[in-house]
Amino acid sequence: MAHLLGGENLTVSFATRTVLDGVTLGLEDGDRIGMVGRNGDGKSTLMRLLALRSTPDSGRVTKRGDVNVGYLDQSDVLDGDLTVGAAIVGDRADHEWAANAKIREVMGGLVGDVDWHANVHALSGGQKRRVALAKLLIEDHDVIMLDEPTNHLDVEGVAWLARHLKTRWRANQGAFLVVTHDRWFLDEVCNYTWEVHDAMVDMFDGGYAAYVLARAERDRMASVVEGKRQQLVKKELAWLRRGAPARTAKPKFRIEAANDLIADVPDPRDSVALSKMATARLGKDVLDLENVTLDFEGGETGQKLFDNITLRLAPGERLGLVGVNGAGKSTLLKLLNGEIQPSSGKVKRGKTVVTAVLTQDVKELDDVSDLRVIEVIEREKRSFNVGGKEFTAGQLVEQLGFTKEKQWTPVSDLSGGERRRLQLLRLLVGEPNVLMLDEPTNDLDTDTLAAVEDVLDGWPGTLVVVSHDRYLLERVTDNQMALLGDGKLRGLPGGVDQYLELREAALASGAVRSGQSAPTSASGTSSSAAASSGASEAEKREARKDLNRIDRQLGKISQQEEKLHTQMAAKSESGDFDALGELNAKLRELLDEKEGLELEWLEAAEILGE
Repeated sequence: MAHLLGGENLTVSFATRTVLDGVTLGLEDGDRIGMVGRNGDGKSTLMRLLALRSTPDSGRVTKRGDVNVGYLDQSDVLDGDLTVGAAIVGDRADHEWAANAKIREVMGGLVGDVDWHANVHALSGGQKRRVALAKLLIEDHDVIMLDEPTNHLDVEGVAWLARHLKTRWRANQGAFLVVTHDRWFLDEVCNYTWEVHDAMVDMFDGGYAAYVLARAERDRMASVVEGKRQQLVKKELAWLRRGAPARTAKPKFRIEAANDLIADVPDPRDSVALSKMATARLGKDVLDLENVTLDFEGGETGQKLFDNITLRLAPGERLGLVGVNGAGKSTLLKLLNGEIQPSSGKVKRGKTVVTAVLTQDVKELDDVSDLRVIEVIEREKRSFNVGGKEFTAGQLVEQLGFTKEKQWTPVSDLSGGERRRLQLLRLLVGEPNVLMLDEPTNDLDTDTLAAVEDVLDGWPGTLVVVSHDRYLLERVTDNQMALLGDGKLRGLPGGVDQYLELREAALASGAVRSGQSAPTSASGTSSSAAASSGASEAEKREARKDLNRIDRQLGKISQQEEKLHTQMAAKSESGDFDALGELNAKLRELLDEKEGLELEWLEAAEILGE
C-alpha cells in the first residue's frame, strides 16, 4: 500500500505538560483509523498536526506531494453570513454539481431537511454540523480527517455517515482518521485503532471491539495495570464477546489469552436481582402514559407531536428511545417527569416514584460552581447505596473518573465531559428510583462511558435513555422504542437496526413529517415550492421512483465508464489503435446515455423540489 502522510518524532507540550512525546506514525492507502483516548490526552492535537493545521514543538509531518487532505474541525468554522447552499457548493452552477450522483448522495444523506436558503448562523448546532460535513464530503480527497463527526448527528445520520465512509473508496484506496466517542461507529468503519495516552500512541488492528480485546491482552501480558480500570475493561469485554461475537472477527492477534480473562466474569448486570430490588423500591406501578395526545407547541390546529400513544414502564425496566430530530424524545421525558401535561389522555404515576432527569443542559451545575467536586456530593450525604453496595462519597466520585486530586477541583474549572459526569453523580446520590437520561454521552470519552455503564449496571431502578449512541443503548437498555416523526411510539424488537429499516421505508413512501423546506438546488427550487407548484401526489411518487431508477443506472454507467478507461489505457500502451477507436466509440455512446439520464434526473428532481 502507498504511503500517504505521516509524522516523525512528534512532540507537543503545553505549559508544563507534554501531550505528545516523540510519536511516529503514518497513514497508507486503505487505512480506516479510529482514534480513542481520554479527553485532553491529545487526540485532536495529533489530528491537527497530521492535517498540517498546527506545527509540533519538534519532529515533522511529511505528506506525499499529490495527496489531498480534507479536515473537519470539532468547532464551527463555517461563515455564518453565507446561505446553506453557498456554504456547501460555493458559486458552482446547479448543473455542475446536481449531475454528480456522488454529490447528490451526500446532499440527500446530510442536508435533505435543511433550508437551502437559510443563513448558516440561523441553523441549529446539528444542522451546522451536517452542512460542514456535506461541504467536506462532496470534494475529492485522498485522506479525510474527522474530529468528532457524530456530534449532533442522530442515529440515522450516524448510520448514513458510516455507509458513506465504507463505500467512498475502494478497499485499497484512500484513508481516513476519525476521533469519536461513538463506539458503534468505530466498530463499523475502522480497520485500525490508535489509542492516545500518556503522551504516546498505541496501535491496534480492528475497530473498538478488537481494541478492547487487544487492550485486555496487553494488560494481562504486562501485569502492570490499575485494578479498577482493568476490571472495567474485562467487564466490557465480557459483554462484547457475549452480546456481539461477530465484532471480534477483525483482530489478527491471538485472543485465547484475552478470553481466559473473562471465563469467570458474570453478565454485566443481574437483571432478576435488579428487578426484585426495583419492585421493592417502586411497588408494581411506576409511570404510565395512557392514550396520550400532545399538540405541537404553538403549532397549527390538528398538528400533534404525540397522537394517542400508550407507554407503561415496569419496575426495573431499561428502555432506550431513538427517533428523528424534533420527534419529541426530550418532550416525552418531560411528560414522564410531570414537567408538562398532555393535551388529552392520562399520565399515571406510582405513589413511591422518585424521578431524576439528566438533561442536555450542563448549566444545571451553575448553582454549585463555587464548590469543589467532592463538596457537591458530600453536601447530599457521605455514604450511598448503589446496587446493594455501600459507597462513600469519595468512592462514588472516584468510580466515575474523578481521581483524588480531581475531586478537589472547583466545579467552575471542570471540562464539559467532567461536568456531565458530575451531573449524573448528583442525580444518583439523590437515590431516585426512575432515572431518565437525555443524550448522556455528550462530551464523554470511551473510558468514561465504560465507567458510566458500570455504575448503571448496578443501579436498581427504572431507566429511560434517549441517545443517538446505539452502542450505549444496546449496552445499558434491554428494549428499545422509536419515535418516527408521525406522532406514534413503536416497539423495536429488532433494536436500532429495525428503526433504521422503518425510517428508510417511511422516507421511500413519503409518509414522514418534514416541517422544513429542503432544497438541494442553489437556484431556489425547494420541497415546499414543489408542493405548491401543482404536482400531484401520484406525480411525486412516480418522480421518486424515477430518481431511484436513474441513480441505479448512473451508478452502473460510472462502473462501465471506469472499465472502458482502464481498457483504453491498456490498448494505448500496447499500440492497438483499432481497438482503441472502438472503445472510444463505446465511451461516447455511454457518455451520451449518461447525459440523457442526468437531464431526466433534473426533471424528476424539479417535481420533488430537489
